Amino acid sequence: MNKRHWRLLALPALALAPAAVGWQAASASTAPPTTTPSSEMMGTDAPHQHVEYRDDSLEWGPAPPVFPAGAQMAVLSGDPTAEGGLFTVRLLMPDGYIIPPHWHPTDENVTVIRGEFLVGLGDTFDEAALLPALEPGDFITAPANANHFAMARGETEVQVHAIGPFAMTYVNPADDPQNQ
Repeated sequence: MNKRHWRLLALPALALAPAAVGWQAASASTAPPTTTPSSEMMGTDAPHQHVEYRDDSLEWGPAPPVFPAGAQMAVLSGDPTAEGGLFTVRLLMPDGYIIPPHWHPTDENVTVIRGEFLVGLGDTFDEAALLPALEPGDFITAPANANHFAMARGETEVQVHAIGPFAMTYVNPADDPQNQ
């Protein structure tokens, strides 16, 4: 099976209850995105703005406390806590970073930006059960309500987009960093 055609679980677990963590919408970010009024470029009267981020202009901060310590996050667009809203975030994980088994109530779409992202299916983390590594440019859709776990090989960055609000529940509550 070609790994670029998998439709399975992969998210590095992006979220939590809206009030539990200080997600920051891209519009509230201090990193100034580049904007271009598309109405001027296209000769229309509609006021549209395109928002562009360059890799070196992302504003990284600690990932919300639902993630194991060590990850960084940047919100590119939207608000992960908003009901029914599309959001895009990036998660930067150090080499060997593990996200224990968990599930999400919504689908999520993950693209590997750099490093290798490994996903396993099930209720218990098992490095031997990890699927072949997803590499830069690879994409995976993680369906809602399915138990999975993940690991980073090398410094790894993934981009996740989904419909909010996004939440994450650990299979074993003792794995939840907020309970430790």
